[in-house]
Amino acid sequence: MNGFEALRPLAADLKEKAKEREAQKEKAQKVQARIAKDTQEFLDTMRKTGVKAASSVKIAQHVEEKDIDFASAMRKAGVAPLGVSERVQHKKNVRPEPRQTIADNESVLEESLSDELDSIEFLESDDGKSFRRPGIGPDVPRDLRRGRWSIVGQIDLHGMFVEEARIAVVDFLKKCQMHEWLCVRIIHGKGNGSPDRQSVLREVVRRWLKQRDEVIAFCEPRENDGGAGATLVRLKPLPRKK
Repeated sequence: MNGFEALRPLAADLKEKAKEREAQKEKAQKVQARIAKDTQEFLDTMRKTGVKAASSVKIAQHVEEKDIDFASAMRKAGVAPLGVSERVQHKKNVRPEPRQTIADNESVLEESLSDELDSIEFLESDDGKSFRRPGIGPDVPRDLRRGRWSIVGQIDLHGMFVEEARIAVVDFLKKCQMHEWLCVRIIHGKGNGSPDRQSVLREVVRRWLKQRDEVIAFCEPRENDGGAGATLVRLKPLPRKK
């Protein structure tokens, strides 16, 4: 193989690269020509429609393609970039204050249910597990505990803090009256997880019940019905309309 044969692959490679450069150059020229054409058309449109450039800017009557690029054409026409003007400051979205919900909750708390020892007279049974309002016979809490009336509704206060439970109990008693549920169960837990193994909710729930006029009696159910972890409540029926 002579020297020319050895250089043949190199010459072919150089020729191929020269073609690629030529193609890229031609492509770039087409892009520049398109930009120049579009820019010229834009400037001509501005003149035809009477749009004037800034007073300190003069636009050449004829623009050579090689001298045109879009950014400089805009500057010559007196068009300011967006970054020059002050940006509009968007107001931060503010979540609406649930005033009605807050007012409703406050009205619920104002209606009743103090945590203090109540002065309302209730008659306590000998074992301290049932209560009745004066004028209500001892058979009412006794029959309540024995299951004479079917439990038609209940609420579970497990996992609630005292304030949450207070609102929940009031709402539940309102619901009972609305549906005319006369025998219901409130589950508050036995307090086995408390340090002194006493249920805080059990004590406050029973104080709350004494403050509600619609409650005529309540008792601690038998073990198979919840035992110390629940309270059965007997409600008085709504007066019938004549």
